[in-house]
Amino acid sequence: MSSIIQPPSLVRCAGPLSRRGFMQFGLAGMATMSWPGLLKLRAENAAKPKGERKSIIMVWLPGGQSHIDTYDPKPDASSEYRGPFKTISTKVPGTIFTEMLPMNAKIADKFTIVRSMHQTAGGHPAGTMQMFSGDSDTRDKPKPRLPDWMSVAHYLRAKEGGRSNPLPNYIGVPAASPEYSSPAYLGDAFAPFAVSDDPNRPNFQVPNIGLSDDSETRRLSDRIALRKSLDKLERAFDREGELGALDEFEAQAATLLTNPHTRDAFDLSKEDAATRDRYGRNRWGQQLLLARRLVEAGVEIITSSLSGPLCGRVNNWDDHAVNQHQFEALRFRMPTYDRAVSALIEDIYARGLDKRVLVIVTGEFGRTPKISFDRSTGAGDASGPTGTLQPGRDHWPRAFTNVWAGGGIQTGGVIGATDKRGEDVVERPCNASDFLATIYHHLGIDYSKVTINDLNGRPVHIVENGRPIAELIA
Repeated sequence: MSSIIQPPSLVRCAGPLSRRGFMQFGLAGMATMSWPGLLKLRAENAAKPKGERKSIIMVWLPGGQSHIDTYDPKPDASSEYRGPFKTISTKVPGTIFTEMLPMNAKIADKFTIVRSMHQTAGGHPAGTMQMFSGDSDTRDKPKPRLPDWMSVAHYLRAKEGGRSNPLPNYIGVPAASPEYSSPAYLGDAFAPFAVSDDPNRPNFQVPNIGLSDDSETRRLSDRIALRKSLDKLERAFDREGELGALDEFEAQAATLLTNPHTRDAFDLSKEDAATRDRYGRNRWGQQLLLARRLVEAGVEIITSSLSGPLCGRVNNWDDHAVNQHQFEALRFRMPTYDRAVSALIEDIYARGLDKRVLVIVTGEFGRTPKISFDRSTGAGDASGPTGTLQPGRDHWPRAFTNVWAGGGIQTGGVIGATDKRGEDVVERPCNASDFLATIYHHLGIDYSKVTINDLNGRPVHIVENGRPIAELIA
């Protein structure tokens, strides 16, 4: 029998002073204090936690990484397919990468590659929605109709309750493809706490986490005290006792602002210089270092999107010839990627997190095995001046690679295979539903039984027609 769960967006909030009214009235001007209501939503119907809490860091490559130019090279294919890069040996005998991944190659025994991932959507929106929520619709939609796995896991963990950590439990560093991912009918309370600033900046700050001095703390305390005084005038009209129930969650929200633990978790200055250098003194390196700090601090769901100027002219991995020169783009970005991802995976094992924390590196699809040529639409990093004829690879959902590390899995392996050109999966096919089932399995969520009611009250399975990738199950 399915476990049917009613999302908080369907819960009626009545009474003369609603949650929204309280937050607007009692804590006007302090955006962070939407947290009391949010925390209340997350704790409704809470049960005792079961077993050790597992965590996931998903490193997202928006636009899609070329599998042939990285983890699934085809050295025997013709030049119109294989590209210009040489292959290199790895720590795992018989497994080769391209020369773009020398640091990954040295630690290949610490992760497993799935070379047989595929899905059915060729556009960025639909492809991302398949990977994030299992939505099988191949049409690009303006917004998701299903909640992504991050929000679902966040919601289900909140239902379990028993968590005392003042940090948000789902953090995006930054959020992965926010235009194509969403908590949908779960409601915005289960969206990520998004860190949009560059962690490599000397004055990096995370808004709404930790007050910086005692005077700010006193002002917050005074505001809360004032609200409590005003509450006395309202309680007689609070038919459902909502204001009283909020006290606990207001305290948690205040803790989010005042507890040194919340501020310290985001403070990269507490890392030694050698560690920061090892990850790379750049946005991607410091994002993944921050992700590691957050998971150590007890955050359970973390995404980190490797996008922006470090990708090249178009700020993502969408290496069409009209956007940027495919191979110059890889030469431009891959040293940064290689260093940051290798450091994160190494640290997961070196710091004893490898049983609890699963690291996944993936995009929504791969790139076309056959190289195309087109005219550049603009000059920039990894792109010639407008009109320059340059090579590119287009969208390719039929076969791509993702990387899995930690999570107690057997590492140093390769799962599945593509054909001699990298066009299609020929061994051990794995689809987006299998991807999601594997994630939920690691988190201890029964993907085969859990359903969540949508806005029409219809129970929706969190995974349709998928099974965990057996070789990745601890």
